[in-house]
Amino acid sequence: MKIWTSEHVFDHPWETVTTAAMQKYPNPMNPSVVGVDVLHRHVDASGKLHSQRLLSTEWGLPSVVRSISFTNMVSVDERLIYKPHPQDPGKTVLTQEAIITVKGISLSSYLESLMASTISSNASKGREAMEWVIHKLNAEIEELTASARGGIRAPMAAAAFGEK
Repeated sequence: MKIWTSEHVFDHPWETVTTAAMQKYPNPMNPSVVGVDVLHRHVDASGKLHSQRLLSTEWGLPSVVRSISFTNMVSVDERLIYKPHPQDPGKTVLTQEAIITVKGISLSSYLESLMASTISSNASKGREAMEWVIHKLNAEIEELTASARGGIRAPMAAAAFGEK
């Protein structure tokens, strides 16, 4: 078993980051993720949201490798925790942990380390994807705001000029 951990600070408030996290896929930084299913979601007694999701991926493995089933040999349990920054409410701290277990094959320790390295590389792509989603959400908000302002101005202008 190999445990990989990381911490990152987003320069955005917690509400923005968690909204983006729920809309992270699909995105151009992680094209191998082709689907996300929510398996279980609940709010605990302290008000924390717990969401267990299953990501479906396509890695483009060679046909020989694809015919081998890894489901009983490889397990990756990833946990992401988003918390408001303790000193700056305009920022969010992401703590990320992955527990990698490879069993039933030789060189399992080597494969666990290799997978941890891949997860580390993909984590930076994931943070980049979060920034992309946040930018996209902010652009949608600006567009809706501009649209709403335009929708209000048109009737006001018509009333001012006596138009019906």
